[in-house]
Amino acid sequence: MDRKELKPAIFTGQEGALAPGLSRRSFFAAAGSAGLGAAATLIGPRAAQAQSTDWTQPGNNNHVIELQEAGSFADGAVGIDYYGHCAIKITSPGGASVLFDPWRDDPSGAWGLWFKNPFPETLVDITMSTHTHFDHDAIDRPQSTMVLDRMVGSFEFADLKITGFADKHACVAPGWYSWTDALAEFGVDACPPNNPGHMDMVTYLVETGGIRTLIWGDNRPNPAEGFWDAVGQVDVLTLPVDGSMHILSYEQGNAIVERLKPKIVIPTHYLNETTSYTLTTLQPADEWVTAQKSYRMLDGPSLSLAAAEVAGMDREFMYFGHHSLTA
Repeated sequence: MDRKELKPAIFTGQEGALAPGLSRRSFFAAAGSAGLGAAATLIGPRAAQAQSTDWTQPGNNNHVIELQEAGSFADGAVGIDYYGHCAIKITSPGGASVLFDPWRDDPSGAWGLWFKNPFPETLVDITMSTHTHFDHDAIDRPQSTMVLDRMVGSFEFADLKITGFADKHACVAPGWYSWTDALAEFGVDACPPNNPGHMDMVTYLVETGGIRTLIWGDNRPNPAEGFWDAVGQVDVLTLPVDGSMHILSYEQGNAIVERLKPKIVIPTHYLNETTSYTLTTLQPADEWVTAQKSYRMLDGPSLSLAAAEVAGMDREFMYFGHHSLTA
């Protein structure tokens, strides 16, 4: 069940009042299966805000048709743009673009104010989400021709190949803030095999320009052995590690890096002062990054990577810090 399916009809019309016959425990259990934050009151304007506005977006699919008809693409650099939190756009050498995990505030208000502004209405060919938590699923915000939400399997278009691997969200908070305890309050088990649907995850492997990028999302640190075998070689790895260890601890992040041995590691899901508030409970990733053998503090929100250059690297941490594209 999608969080948007929690209709105002379950309330009596008074804020916070449940419909007759619906216990508070039953409501929270249902909300837990719909996604974090859905448990709070959704009535009137808030319900309206949850509806898709894709049909009002400007632009059209002219660029996608051009890519479709191009036939072949020259070698070149792969672009990586950072929009804060876990939102990353990859642009192929041929100009095809895909944006992962655009963020928003929890529409129910239950999890507080995380972001300083709405996600920018970025022009992109494809939008993808790793899972249904509010800080990853603002798929209506980008001006996007295609939306591939939680896609499992392979998709090929222009000079992009994207493969989605189904797995599970991290379900035990390793840091000081035990946010996963909230699910028990909702009457659900955060961990597999009985986890609610919003704790399902998809990680994405993007192949373009001779570079293989793995978008980790909020995936658990210990997927089954078959996951590692299926993913194979990774050149660029994004990992959700911050100073509060909200999703992964330093040790868990380091272990994943050692297992995959990527050429480049890009931290995500940390406090970025350009886009997010301290109400997230997140912290910057500086401490984790500066403890690594080799790292670069980037001077902007964008990277241009050539396969030949990347091939000579070994677990180079590239940290966007407080840089973020905001338009």
